[in-house]
Amino acid sequence: MKDVKNVFRKLEKNLKQSRWFDENWQIYNRGSYLQLYKTNWHNDNQGGVHFETYIEAAQIKQKAFPICLHAEEDCPSQALFIQTLLALEGERIQRWKGYQTDGTGYSICQKTLPLNFKNLEDRLLHELNQLRQLEPAIDQVLSTL
Repeated sequence: MKDVKNVFRKLEKNLKQSRWFDENWQIYNRGSYLQLYKTNWHNDNQGGVHFETYIEAAQIKQKAFPICLHAEEDCPSQALFIQTLLALEGERIQRWKGYQTDGTGYSICQKTLPLNFKNLEDRLLHELNQLRQLEPAIDQVLSTL
């Protein structure tokens, strides 16, 4: 297995070099765990709305890891936010290969990826760019709560 921290460092660098990345976007990178979110997503303490992925000991053992969208306890009207976002975007998410919608607890959607990619950081960048298509709807729902 590659050096996971290096994969996440490269991913962070690639995200920051993306043409869409500006001062409204934030990255929380803990080495083998990363969140991508916007400043207005109530995620200052990593407990709001964010895209998340991690490759820790359990994922290495399983040879698979998640990439997901969460709305945790700092998200205003958390249950209503999740319900409204899924009503707006649930069909789109379900059309994406491998993604499953959830809507229970803080989980909105998730995809599990195998740990057998040569260019793992490129694959993660691709998945985060796909999830980023939800940005306008996330902003819209948050602005109404």
